[in-house]
Amino acid sequence: MKRLTILGSTGSIGVSTLEIVAAHSEHFQVVALTAGRNLSLLEKQIASFHPEMVAVADQEDAKQLQARVGSSGPRILYGTDGVVACAVENDAAMVVSAIVGAAGLEPTLAAINAGKDVALANKETLVAAGELVMRSVAQSGGRLFPVDSEHSAIFQSLEGHRKEDVKRLILTASGGPFRNMSMDGLRQVTPADALAHPNWDMGRKITIDSATMMNKGLEIIEAHWLFNLSVDRIAVHIHPESIVHSMVEYVDGAVIAQLGIPDMKTPIAYALSYPERMPLDLPPLDLCRLGQLHFSEPDSQRFPCLDFAYDAIRRGGTAPAVLNAANEIAVEAFLQGQINFLGIPYIIENVVAQHEVGSADSLELVLAADSWARQAAHTIVSQGDLHA
Repeated sequence: MKRLTILGSTGSIGVSTLEIVAAHSEHFQVVALTAGRNLSLLEKQIASFHPEMVAVADQEDAKQLQARVGSSGPRILYGTDGVVACAVENDAAMVVSAIVGAAGLEPTLAAINAGKDVALANKETLVAAGELVMRSVAQSGGRLFPVDSEHSAIFQSLEGHRKEDVKRLILTASGGPFRNMSMDGLRQVTPADALAHPNWDMGRKITIDSATMMNKGLEIIEAHWLFNLSVDRIAVHIHPESIVHSMVEYVDGAVIAQLGIPDMKTPIAYALSYPERMPLDLPPLDLCRLGQLHFSEPDSQRFPCLDFAYDAIRRGGTAPAVLNAANEIAVEAFLQGQINFLGIPYIIENVVAQHEVGSADSLELVLAADSWARQAAHTIVSQGDLHA
């Protein structure tokens, strides 16, 4: 039986992971959970899965949760230290990293350094500190399994093939709900509009990232580190149906793709059970009913965040961490109604332009760059006229 720690258990990836665990309880045991402030859902998860350790956002939430579960419940911790403790202080064989944003970096890196296998759904970990993370993976002896549907598809499409035969990786993107909208129309987009993703059921931040295509930009950087391939050999294709999750093109012209319905349970289950596959109660992929699949190149004028990501990884060092941090602040400002939709790329571009790239060789340097970028983005939000 594989013992699991789930970082971010009340988010969409965490919930789907626990649904898989519940359906295959003979194979998995949950030993630790961490969450933000959704105490009601976390309390239900504790009752269902009986973890030994739990961590929440702060001390007050910990007190409230303790009162709810009683003295017979799990050990309850809080804050970053509590999340890190859950990531390392147990005999879990695998840590599922599903915390959204840069907040997942420190506990994920701690789990890697502790020699855990990590199922990585938190792309920001590799975006902000890819060199540091991959060096730690090599030194610790643990394994890193991608959970993002695109990177899982690449991982599966590389199985059984030689890396030296790879020509390029092709990440697919739905294009979000605004792929054909005019620039004037994009300026009028509301948070409610942007949160209505046509294919995927995701959390709020990731859904906005999909609408701006920053999500794909972050995935380009993540793919660079995961598969040790130059970004010049990583392409993006718009694929509205979200059936082909990504592809690998080989030097002989062969293209190997992974297909499936748009449901995150498939890549989660593959990471949990690798190299085996578990049966899942999901609808089958019916290509005959679909009839056609469409592909096109992304529009960099409408979605400049892709170019920002390519530029950041080429600049290297702290540039990707700054890109990611500026995006997180911009997305939250948009969701709060402080800026318009086009204000998101505006803030990212300006923060990155102000940044003097430095070394990202330690967690302290990465976190310092992250902190600087957040402050710079907040300043633009407070001073700029970025409303519709």
